[in-house]
Amino acid sequence: MSFAIPFPNISPEIFSIGPFALRWYALAYIVGILIAWWMMARAVRTPRLWPNGQAPATADQIGDFVTWAIIGIIVGGRLGFVLFYEPAYYLQNPLQIPQIWQGGMAFHGGFLGVVVAGLWFCRKNGIPIPQMADLIAYGTPPALALGRISNFINAELWGRPTDAPWGVVFPGPMAQDCPGIVGLCARHPSQLYEAALEGVVLCLLLIWVVYRARGFFRTGLVLGLFVGGYGVARFIVEFYRQADAQFITPDNPMGWVLQAGPVGVSMGQLLSLPMILFGLVMVIWSLKWQART
Repeated sequence: MSFAIPFPNISPEIFSIGPFALRWYALAYIVGILIAWWMMARAVRTPRLWPNGQAPATADQIGDFVTWAIIGIIVGGRLGFVLFYEPAYYLQNPLQIPQIWQGGMAFHGGFLGVVVAGLWFCRKNGIPIPQMADLIAYGTPPALALGRISNFINAELWGRPTDAPWGVVFPGPMAQDCPGIVGLCARHPSQLYEAALEGVVLCLLLIWVVYRARGFFRTGLVLGLFVGGYGVARFIVEFYRQADAQFITPDNPMGWVLQAGPVGVSMGQLLSLPMILFGLVMVIWSLKWQART
């Protein structure tokens, strides 16, 4: 290792009062949801963004939906982690499944949780599901960016070893367990790569599409760009992100879940492929549908 960036000494806890502790990860969820709420409420209060000046929901309904979205994120994110990443462990330790304060959330599960919550909420309130889906997708990227930044602060989900000058020396024996490397091991700050692609880039793209390209006039376009864009970003970053420990073996040091000869895909890439396909189909459908109307 010729050069590397020392890991910043940032405590995962912002402050604690007695048994209560506010962690960066929890704050990321809170602030991300508040930003999404604000973006969605502002969008429905802007008639020019919608066909015939009619938004699919009111600002008050957006506030009500946020409560259900939070439940969907927590339940779906936790169950997704349990089922996708460590099913054997939690099958033996089922009482640990609801212990979300111990860590372990999966975006793909949280995404499905929000989908279920959104479908239920729309049917209950008579809100058009496709337009509401576009609206939810539009407000999501900032929360993704904040979540990935908190992953970096927590020194978790780090990347593969690298000799790049921006490699970060993450603390802990697991982060420093790099076969073949003598001395300190620097790794890709893959959490920040994800924050940039899934959060900042995707957010700026959707804002431009909504406010400059009348994205909400093409039902499904914003949703397709978000889902497909996330899938592409996650697929790319997985090349630099360390695979989860349960997938790494002496015969499979890359942690691939599917392998064909010298190439393979990680669990994150496998879960992202349907998202890329769905996003592509939605974008094509929305553009063709718009052309016919």
